[in-house]
Amino acid sequence: MKILAFTGAGISKQSNIPTFMETPDVREKLFRSFAQSHHTAYNAVIRQLKENMNGAKPNDAHIALAEYGIPIITMNIDGLHRAAGSDAVELHGCLPEDDEMDAAWSLQGKPVLYGDPAPNYEKAYEMVFALEPGDVFLVVGCSFHTAIACDLRDIAKARGARVVEIQSDAAHNVRKTLEALRGPRPDAAPGKSVR
Repeated sequence: MKILAFTGAGISKQSNIPTFMETPDVREKLFRSFAQSHHTAYNAVIRQLKENMNGAKPNDAHIALAEYGIPIITMNIDGLHRAAGSDAVELHGCLPEDDEMDAAWSLQGKPVLYGDPAPNYEKAYEMVFALEPGDVFLVVGCSFHTAIACDLRDIAKARGARVVEIQSDAAHNVRKTLEALRGPRPDAAPGKSVR
C-alpha cells in the first residue's frame, strides 16, 4: 500500500501561519495582473506573508510525514515540509528570498500567482494517476475551494485509492493516522526526523 499526502493551509495553521480563509484581503492581491500593475502594494503583501511565516517551525504533522517518508504534494508556500526533511512537490512555489523582496512583483514561481503557469500541477496529476486500488490519498488541511484540490481527490477516487481526510488538529491526527495505516515507527521519537 502506497500513501501519497496532499497538504494545504490547515497543516500549517498549528505552526501559527494564518490561512487565506482568515486573510481574504491577501488572496485577492495574489494575481499576476495585480503584481504587474501595483508593484509597491504587491511587494507589501509578499512582505506581510513572509512576516507571517517568520519563525514558523514544522509541527508534528510535517515531521510525521517526513519520518514515514511519505511523498507529498503541497499547496503551501511556507517551506515547512522542506524544513521537516520532506521533498514536497510545491504546487504554488515558494516565497522570495530576503534580497529579492524589492523585485517580488516581477518574480515567477515565488510564489505562483493566479494567472501564472503552474508547472508542478502536471507532476501532481502524474503522482495521483500512479495511485492504485488499495493505496491511500491522505488529504491534510485542504479545502474544496480550488479546482486542483477537487481534481486530485476525484482522480484518487477514480484510481481506486482510499481518500483519507484530516481537516482538524493535523499536528496530532497525522501521526495517529500514519500509525494506524503503517504501524508505529520504533526508530523515530516524536518530533525527531529520521530522514
